[in-house]
Amino acid sequence: MFVPPSDPVNKPKTLKVSQLCELCHCRKAIMKRPKNLIKICKECFYNVFETEIHHTIVNNKLFYHGEKIAVGASGGKDSTVLAYVLKLLNERYNYGIEIVLLSIDEGIVGYRDDSLATVKRNKEQYNLPLEIISYRDLYNWTMDEIVACAGIRNSCTYCGVFRRQALDRGASKLGIKHVVTGHNADDMAETVLMNILRGDVARLEKSTSIITESSGSPVKRSKPFKYTYQKEIVLYAHYKKLDYFSTECSYAPEAFRGTARELMKNLESIRPSCIIDIIQSGESLKLKPKREKKTTIRNKNVSHNTSRNAVNEIEIRSDGTVSLSSSKNNSIRGNFKDGNRCERCGYLSSNKVCKACTLLEGLAKNRAKMQLDNDTFGQGAAKLTRELESLSF
Repeated sequence: MFVPPSDPVNKPKTLKVSQLCELCHCRKAIMKRPKNLIKICKECFYNVFETEIHHTIVNNKLFYHGEKIAVGASGGKDSTVLAYVLKLLNERYNYGIEIVLLSIDEGIVGYRDDSLATVKRNKEQYNLPLEIISYRDLYNWTMDEIVACAGIRNSCTYCGVFRRQALDRGASKLGIKHVVTGHNADDMAETVLMNILRGDVARLEKSTSIITESSGSPVKRSKPFKYTYQKEIVLYAHYKKLDYFSTECSYAPEAFRGTARELMKNLESIRPSCIIDIIQSGESLKLKPKREKKTTIRNKNVSHNTSRNAVNEIEIRSDGTVSLSSSKNNSIRGNFKDGNRCERCGYLSSNKVCKACTLLEGLAKNRAKMQLDNDTFGQGAAKLTRELESLSF
């Protein structure tokens, strides 16, 4: 008797054991976790990703009930996922926090203006308030103008200093004392490698801190993504179909961080856990305290009645900064340490003048020269010629 073959379309598909999720053992695995190469399904990935961030928040006591926090929102994958996950976990575990989006407009045409449009859409999607602080309002400069004046190789130096201060000033404006940033495990490991490659031992111990704060500053910062891989953040945003901006900053390729990133990616291809290993190495690293060198100088203004042995001491710290301690006749004063304020802008600084004001002073000198050249060039026949060229008929 002839038996017709079964319809291949309706034939049930059987999954091999090797194709199943290694956590639930009932659904098909769709990915390997970059952190440990475990095969998991989409639902288990969501659960593991969110639970690990929750444990990081709880174990480090990042928030307290009723706290108002500002999420540094740039429109990129990290800040977008951070805002989404914090809102989700806040509702799920009842953190009792109030979330505000805080964005910095550096003034980079073709990059920041597009990313701010993404942040404004996130504001509507997540129903969160948004505050935008611009370099133009704070410093009377944009990053495009700074790069045109100081060169592209120094762009990240200026932007990093100004951005940190802008975040603090924006949080203070909103009455917020806690800023949450989207720095992930890759960023933390890159920072450790950068400090090692540059020999910057002064910052090596604090480079892996999940909470950073300074004495005298009311604003602290935390990093809930400290142990979260960048690849997993991208996968989470992809599967959740989150709206984020993926274009890299046009000035970023010149940054030294790219060297550390390339080195770390090569290490990660050989050993996937190297990112967490580097972070743990930075956490356990303790530097031997250096003996402070002290030199003495004589004060030329000491009166003849004063003993010749009366001297003023200058203390040279291990990081190269200088501290002046008052002498017996108090002719030299000053005890500048972390927590003091800048004499010009009042921002937190360990020196008389903060780094931002120092950079702005150098830019102002170059700007004056540029304006003088433009003014002399814009007089007489040259100015008339340019006006005629701009006319259209």
